[in-house]
Amino acid sequence: MKICFVLEGNYPYVRGGVSTWVDEFIRSWPENEFVLWTISDLESNRGQFVYTLPDNVDSVVENFLGSSFNLRINKNPNLKFTSDEQKAISQLVRCGDPDWGVLLNLFHLHSNKPVEFFLSEEFLNILKDLAREQFPFASFSDLFWTVRSMFLPLFFLVGQPMPEADMYHSPSTGYAGVLAALASLKYKKPFVLTEHGIYTREREEEILRSDWVISYFKDYWISMYGMFARFAYQRANRVTSLYQRASLIQQELGCPQEKCDVVGNGLDFDSFSSIPEKVKDGWVDIAAIVRFAPIKDIKTMLYSFSRLKQEYDKVRLHIVGGVDDEEYYQECLDLIDFLNLQDVFIPGSVNVRTYLEKIDFTVLTSISEGQPFAVLESMAAGRPVVATDVGCCRELIEGQVGDDFGRTGICVPPMNQASLVQALSEICRNQESWKAMGEIGRKRIKTYYEISTVMGIYQEVYKKAVATWQESVLN
Repeated sequence: MKICFVLEGNYPYVRGGVSTWVDEFIRSWPENEFVLWTISDLESNRGQFVYTLPDNVDSVVENFLGSSFNLRINKNPNLKFTSDEQKAISQLVRCGDPDWGVLLNLFHLHSNKPVEFFLSEEFLNILKDLAREQFPFASFSDLFWTVRSMFLPLFFLVGQPMPEADMYHSPSTGYAGVLAALASLKYKKPFVLTEHGIYTREREEEILRSDWVISYFKDYWISMYGMFARFAYQRANRVTSLYQRASLIQQELGCPQEKCDVVGNGLDFDSFSSIPEKVKDGWVDIAAIVRFAPIKDIKTMLYSFSRLKQEYDKVRLHIVGGVDDEEYYQECLDLIDFLNLQDVFIPGSVNVRTYLEKIDFTVLTSISEGQPFAVLESMAAGRPVVATDVGCCRELIEGQVGDDFGRTGICVPPMNQASLVQALSEICRNQESWKAMGEIGRKRIKTYYEISTVMGIYQEVYKKAVATWQESVLN
């Protein structure tokens, strides 16, 4: 089978939970051939892969959103649209439920240039209607540039060549979900969507905190991502989530319940379970296996560690991972200087398996997560975990229904320094419990999250997707 992975902002350009999952997934199915259809931000990222691609990756088709703003302009566009096309475009810019087949035909098969569309009289008329109906008090110029910023990248991506495959698979909604859904529509092939976080909610949080979106357009941006998600959910033959609560959110956002499966992440258990305990040296070493990004809330971690150091002098913090956001990374370095923090180590991207050998337990302070590999890896390595109560971290640490192994760490509310300091202090204070907690973590990973078990479940998901697709074709 030839499988096309549609990937946005992750593998193979950056490390992280989704990237780790994609790499493991491809390597676990050597009998299948994979095409990577990628979406990144800048052309300078072309070919800059941080992963060595598995042998069964046949090709990589790269797309860069930044290229959409460098398109050549025909200053005298004379685009005319049928009534069906006008209706589809109008629904799209209103973030409703457009006919995506019409849009595919208009912007892909007929190759109409996206920039020409935004200069056309047809678009101007649609924009005027939108302004009167939804934004009567907004600057028309601001509305034009907002709509252009929202939809030009989409039209650009839809206009690019679409790899042909036997199955389309996206680990998110967003642009990747739309492209996978459109390709499955074009080639009449099945589509599997496996969300590792709820993309729509993540973008909502990002937009609400942003200063680059005009305040009265924030809901409009959020509704665009909601529209993208609805299309992906409606077109997909199967939709998975990492835990039950995420599946319920998908259904709230428009995913039919009968399509939903819950499948956790899988881990190469043996490679982590063989990591020995740290040789005692009188220090307590805590690791945060995390990328530098605002959503990881490393600042709360640093403030809390500063307070922990007042109680335990011989404790060290290791922040292990790459940099997603250079500005945030510098802010964290400045905070370390401001707090005059000692014993904080930032080794960058390293071999996590090797680094865990010198770690006693781990910490995760994210504001949002799905099912973080950092927690899974720590548990498989027999290390206790302190994590914020986001995603399914509580389920991992305390167990799900029917799991009576026990607790492998402590869950705390996000962005709560007092609770985090208390939890870190409790783990530091009860070193005799580390081994027992570690063994509980190993048992839980071995039972529920071993990679071979999870890949067997995904095989069944694929079979159900193909069966559903075949049924739809016959009907």
